Formats: sequence, C-alpha cells, structure tokens
Amino acid sequence: MRKNIHPKYYNDAKITCSCGAVFNIGSTQKELEIEICSQCHPFYTGKKKVLDTAGRVDRFKKLAEKAMKKKAEIKKAKSQKNKIKKEIKSKIAGKKIKAVSGTVKKGKKK
Repeated sequence: MRKNIHPKYYNDAKITCSCGAVFNIGSTQKELEIEICSQCHPFYTGKKKVLDTAGRVDRFKKLAEKAMKKKAEIKKAKSQKNKIKKEIKSKIAGKKIKAVSGTVKKGKKK
C-alpha cells in the first residue's frame, strides 16, 4: 500500500442526526450531520414521518395550487368563449329569420 495517499481516519468521529441522536463511529471526517438515522427512520420506528428537505413539500404544494388555479382560469375562459359563440350563433340565426320573414313576395299588392 502506498503511503500518504489515504485520508486521515478518525476512530471517534461524531455523527449528529437532525432528530438529535448522536453517534460516535469511525470516519474520514471528524464531524458529520445527517438528516435521518436508525432512531428516526420510518422503516425502523414504524412511525410515519414527512421529511421536508429545504421546503420541497411546501414548494410542491405551492406548484400544485398554482396549476389548479391555472386550470380553473382556462376552464372559465373556455366557458366564456363558448357562451359568446352561442350568442353570436343565435344572433346570426335571428338575422336570417328576420331576413327571410322580411322579404316581400312578388305578386299583386292589395
């Protein structure tokens, strides 16, 4: 094995979890901070836990809410567009009826 190429190994490295648990194990770093450990992991504890790393859950909820608002706006715009189309069709149909009924038949006038 070559010398002076391997990192320094600490036998008493301190590992700190976000739940507050502290472990002393061997590592190449003196101190480490982790997000989840065996004392707080749902697989080992049997409890459900939501990990919100840097607000990802909040960000997802915000994006989902924004998408729902956009869908509602599009649906509202489509309904208004369809309403306008129906009004235009009814006006055109009404003009055709008036035009047909307003014509004078050729023939004798009394």
